[in-house]
Amino acid sequence: MVDLQRILCPIDFSLASKRALDHAVVLAGWYGSRITVLHVNSPAFLPQPPILFAEAPHPAAGEAERSVETQVLEWVAPIRSAGIPVDVAFEPSHSPATGILRCAQALPADLIVLGTHGRGGFERFMLGSVAEKVLRNAKWPVLTVPPPATHVTKLPFKQILCPVDFFEPSLAALRYAFSIAQESNAALTLLHAIEWPVEDEMVVDRALDFPEYRARMEAEAARRLNASVPGDARLWCEPAVEVVWGKAYRAILDAAERRGADLIVMGVRGRHPLDLLLFGSTTNQTVRQAPCPVLTLGPKR
Repeated sequence: MVDLQRILCPIDFSLASKRALDHAVVLAGWYGSRITVLHVNSPAFLPQPPILFAEAPHPAAGEAERSVETQVLEWVAPIRSAGIPVDVAFEPSHSPATGILRCAQALPADLIVLGTHGRGGFERFMLGSVAEKVLRNAKWPVLTVPPPATHVTKLPFKQILCPVDFFEPSLAALRYAFSIAQESNAALTLLHAIEWPVEDEMVVDRALDFPEYRARMEAEAARRLNASVPGDARLWCEPAVEVVWGKAYRAILDAAERRGADLIVMGVRGRHPLDLLLFGSTTNQTVRQAPCPVLTLGPKR
């Protein structure tokens, strides 16, 4: 069973962060968690110009802070009324991502729930600077929640997809996926993609592209997927096992669409400099284009 004692949910009063907070509340209800609602007070985005040389704060600064505090309290009031324990935090930082990570470290957080602002134009390319930086640097699980225009997620989750490449981060993600599936009584699909040249790619040598060889690889992958299912999990569910060919992120996105996934749970394999630069092509592409929330778990630090 996953132990979620503290969920951190940053908000910026956008529809995206409201949607993320809704997901945080549901998860907190399942796991008996405490939520910390965070607003990062970034001087770069305050309505008044920055004060470079002043002996006392400008009155407008205090008014802006009080207005922000009032809005945050209005957002958390329904959560408290529902009996979910919730705290409010304000983090001063010129970088929202830095403020989020600093707060997560101080709590410490067991999960960060973060709204994303869309998939068009520059947002789609960069994933949005805040979400992208948090995902690349977080040592905690992060649930990214896309806006409603992308996909209408059902809560509780009913269809969960977990890609597995048999490395430890994906196996840790699988344990997380089983826990959430049990809490929400959801169907769970285990997916393994065998990356092999496909029709739209240059093929230099197809010497091993024989039906018998492919069948053996598929059978071995399916065997390993079935073997990764915890014994006690079979007492309450029978997960679907799917082995496909092609680029991993394409396979994940296709499976999510076909199965109407409400949630993708996946591991992030590395944090060395190249991984941080590229943010892992599979994770990057999946989070940017997913039609539903994506829960990512990085390797333990």
